[in-house]
Amino acid sequence: MADSGSMRVLVLAPVGRDGPATAELLRRLGLEAEICASFADLLARIEEGAAVVLATEEGLFGQDLSPLAEWVAGQPAWSDLPFVVLTSPQPQPTVGVWRERLAGVLRNLSFLERPLRAITLTSTMQAALRARARQYEMRSLLVGQEQAAQELEALVGARTRQLEAANIALRTQIEERARIEETLRQAQKIEAIGQLTGGVAHDFNNLLMVISGGLDMLERKDDPARRRRLIDGMRQAAQRGSGLTRQLLAFARRQALRPEPVDLARQIGGMQELLDRSLRGDVHVRLEFPEGLWVTEVDPGELELVVLNLAVNARDAMPTGGTIVIRGENLAGWRDGTLEGDFVRLSVVDTGTGMSPEVRAHAFEPFFTTKEVGKGSGLGLAQAYGFAQQSGGGARIDSEPGRGTTVMLMLPRSTKAALPDQHHLINLNTHRAPASGRGCVLLVEDDEEVAALVAGMLDHLGYEVTQAGSAAAALGALANGRDIDIVLSDIIMPGGMNGLELAREIRAQRQGLPVLLTSGYAEAARNGAEAEGIRVLPKPYRIDELAAAIESVRRSPQAAAGAA
Repeated sequence: MADSGSMRVLVLAPVGRDGPATAELLRRLGLEAEICASFADLLARIEEGAAVVLATEEGLFGQDLSPLAEWVAGQPAWSDLPFVVLTSPQPQPTVGVWRERLAGVLRNLSFLERPLRAITLTSTMQAALRARARQYEMRSLLVGQEQAAQELEALVGARTRQLEAANIALRTQIEERARIEETLRQAQKIEAIGQLTGGVAHDFNNLLMVISGGLDMLERKDDPARRRRLIDGMRQAAQRGSGLTRQLLAFARRQALRPEPVDLARQIGGMQELLDRSLRGDVHVRLEFPEGLWVTEVDPGELELVVLNLAVNARDAMPTGGTIVIRGENLAGWRDGTLEGDFVRLSVVDTGTGMSPEVRAHAFEPFFTTKEVGKGSGLGLAQAYGFAQQSGGGARIDSEPGRGTTVMLMLPRSTKAALPDQHHLINLNTHRAPASGRGCVLLVEDDEEVAALVAGMLDHLGYEVTQAGSAAAALGALANGRDIDIVLSDIIMPGGMNGLELAREIRAQRQGLPVLLTSGYAEAARNGAEAEGIRVLPKPYRIDELAAAIESVRRSPQAAAGAA
């Protein structure tokens, strides 16, 4: 619209003298009127600008209105060109339909039925012109607004340097707000922990009672069978405590995951004996893993903990027995919220009591449980949810009262082949024959009870043990020229030097001497240790895990290079 400010009236009346007569009437009213010879001429002139279009029905009927419709739709936001159409008094049905379509195309349209008096046409045209004048006023306001915006933008550009300090301060405030929000989220987690601390404390007190009472009874019982039962009970309590701690760490998202390509059918199939031992005789487990199931990328140990927890939950939901189905399915191009891609869905299905909608809505919340105090900490499903999310997937629950529950974990597909060896979290064959002449271990541990226990483990494995209570004492032992084959050190120790710093100093002094670090909170130095190729063995650990870790470290390329 080249001259959209024009106040002229375009007249399209190709039949008879309607055009000249109408134009003459408008001119006598002091209006600028131009006659359009055809519909094409109207389209050309309307591009040059107009205030009103006055047309007869005959001039528009039968024409291709799409160019006019496109022009009307493409008007600026301020513009809504008025159209006045003179109609015949006896419309045919087809003409009536055409009029409705014309009204939709032109939008701002007035119909005047002929014959009409001059005053009717005059008042209609004057009203249309006043409306168009207001549109021009709106255009002027918008132009002024745009100019003001440009001036403001220029002013802002000129003052950018002066505002740099304020922008830096604003970014600092945003970062501080993010930190405060994260602190608030952690505080909310702590508040959730506090709400059900009684249940967790009850569980731990039971475990400690088994261990402390068992130790006391070991001193009083000489019957080997009874001693064996006491030892088995203490071992089971320690495993339960370790599992509860893992659940707490998974909820806090501080558990260090070690994802690797895992064949679910083989990994979970290897748990069959463990599941049978963990469930009642009236609960049966059926595995359904089809041929061609994708390899997934997860931590195999944490996967087994999750499956075991879900199986125990399913068992508790079936007080009269039933069947637990553990199945795997490929999900190609799966999308749900922010998750998108190829996943393997691992489902644990029970035929139990199911969940109400209210319970299902809170099932993944940490410490939420419907069990009695001491019967469960409420971390099993929260751990499963945290494990799935940390692994790059998600978790869902499908359940109805009386129809059982299905817990689904969406685990990311791996492009790698599964590892040939299966590493199970719980080895049911833990008894190993004592070794002999394995070498000398420098044990660096400030906790006397832990040091005594680990020294006993190492002695059972056939290692000679030299103990040091701090990093400084360990360096002193090495400086004395003692024949040391491997250093086993805690990470967190008193004296100003931690285990990681000790490992660095040992590498500087005795390159090639293997170092194995341990910690009850491996995340504290895991990143730094892994960056330097130093293995961290999380506490608590069993004797077979300690033996395997020592052998792995001693076979490492760094140790081999030092021995050479």
